[in-house]
Amino acid sequence: MAFEQAPPRKKIRIGDLMVSGGAITEDQLMQALAMQKKTGAKLGATLIDLGFLTSQEFYRFLADQMNLPFIDLKHYHYNPDTVRLMPETAARRFRTIALSLEAGRMLVGMADPTDIHAYDELTKILKRQISIAVVNETELLKTLDTVYRRTQEIVTIAEELGEELSQGDSNLNQLLATTDVEDAPVVRLLRSLFEDAIQVGASDIHIEPDEKVLRIRQRIDGVLHEQIMKEKRIAPAMVSRLKLVCGLDISERRLPQDGRFNIRVKGKSIDIRLSTMPLQYGESVVMRLLDQSGGLLNLDHVGMSPYLLKRFRQQLRRPNGLVLVTGPTGSGKTTTLYGALNELNHEEKKIITVEDPVEYRLPRVNQVQVYSKIGLDFARVLRAGLRQDPDIVMVGEMRDKETSDIALRAAMTGHLVLSTLHTNDSISTALRLIEMGTEGYVVASSLRAVLAQRLVRRVCVGCQQPDTLDSAARSFLDTFSLKMGRSFDPTGFTAGTGCPSCNNTGYSGRIGVFELLEMNFELADALRRNDSSDFAELAQQQKGFSSLAQETLLLAQSGVTSIEEVMRISGQIDETSIAAHTSPGLTSQTPDEIAG
Repeated sequence: MAFEQAPPRKKIRIGDLMVSGGAITEDQLMQALAMQKKTGAKLGATLIDLGFLTSQEFYRFLADQMNLPFIDLKHYHYNPDTVRLMPETAARRFRTIALSLEAGRMLVGMADPTDIHAYDELTKILKRQISIAVVNETELLKTLDTVYRRTQEIVTIAEELGEELSQGDSNLNQLLATTDVEDAPVVRLLRSLFEDAIQVGASDIHIEPDEKVLRIRQRIDGVLHEQIMKEKRIAPAMVSRLKLVCGLDISERRLPQDGRFNIRVKGKSIDIRLSTMPLQYGESVVMRLLDQSGGLLNLDHVGMSPYLLKRFRQQLRRPNGLVLVTGPTGSGKTTTLYGALNELNHEEKKIITVEDPVEYRLPRVNQVQVYSKIGLDFARVLRAGLRQDPDIVMVGEMRDKETSDIALRAAMTGHLVLSTLHTNDSISTALRLIEMGTEGYVVASSLRAVLAQRLVRRVCVGCQQPDTLDSAARSFLDTFSLKMGRSFDPTGFTAGTGCPSCNNTGYSGRIGVFELLEMNFELADALRRNDSSDFAELAQQQKGFSSLAQETLLLAQSGVTSIEEVMRISGQIDETSIAAHTSPGLTSQTPDEIAG
């Protein structure tokens, strides 16, 4: 569609427009202008930050007042090739996006349609007539990050590096000797790789040499996305360069190595945790990306329901006892744990953490990095830490009986202890501590609460559609209904069909789901008696207890996630419950009873 509106020929004062249109009052405008002088931010952003308008209200009002269409990019199906007709530098500079092209006229979305200079410059750059639509700036920037990927740039630099390395190892050694040359192909390749990963919100980067190709994979919303490159010979150069940055031994290719370094990408400070491992065709590298610039998440933003969050905070206010956060790798345990520490971090409290590795730096907190090679393991650091008069102790992970015993006894003697454990639900956690060799009465006396969690994918709002459940999903829902003793309406579920904004996955972003088990007298008594069957039954009957699968189903019914994610979460729990809790000294329990 083409819009024939004339461009603005004089600068429009947005504040006056908002007041005359009744969107804000004169007093609110004065407050916003005063704030704007201090921050230097745009007036629209200031009005939104002050809460006078929501983001959508601001841009829709602006569009109405200027007689322009408003386009919600969340639901707009754009063509990436059309978007890329506008140079990325112009798109980011003028906060604009090319949306469609018809009969030689281009529809351009702008976050600030009052910018006459931008309109004139875009006309020159695009060399065609343009029509304007108003778009939300936040959604615009997300869309630009999705479309202007670095994939082609990565391929081009990889080819250049491959040609440079065609002469063999002598050329590689010469390349690595010039460690300060920022224009070296290997440096530019890694820089582009990191920039692309940050743009799409990847949590990990995998570099995997295969027999004939090099695979670079990025984990986005918990799922790996692959890019294959034919230049397999560039892998040693990339790995060696990364080892140099970490201060690792580049000549050692037979043993795994771990390292860490920090980079700045797109104005963000990114901490990189690196792990290498020898494979059949070279060395594999996995890098975990931790954004240090955004600060720690507050517990209000991790995704807990208000009711559950209130109960969890009550546990954190206890003067002593053990509070565990559990789940498999990549379930968000660290984020929740650091969010808890962030709330507990006050000047009157001494906090000591024992971590491997230290992922986020916290002011005022005494953080210790374990180093097993010199004997500085969890147990040794924990013993030493308890002699430092702490009020709160955080143990990165309960890895063995010795560490568990020390942490549990510390919880019995006046310390609040926070830690993690790799279990799949809250009920199995207390039983796992007993399986590790800790006496049941010690666990019963020390454990206060267990928070189990997962991350589930959000359905993309840009391509969200009602989901007609297939036979497998309906069968699952019927079985789940029978197990829970209540029926669930098969209508109302949604799924993403796939669109450019979600890389055609149907999902965009993730949200946490949680279950909280709080210890009481009956549960503690079951642990003292080593009765796992009674413990599990009492836990499931506890007032207010809701399982991970139930919480995920509630999110699916409200359209946040899909029935596919409910089945995935439920399947994880059921599969790992089959062989659970049947160690010597514990009463065995059937899989159905545990899965509950």
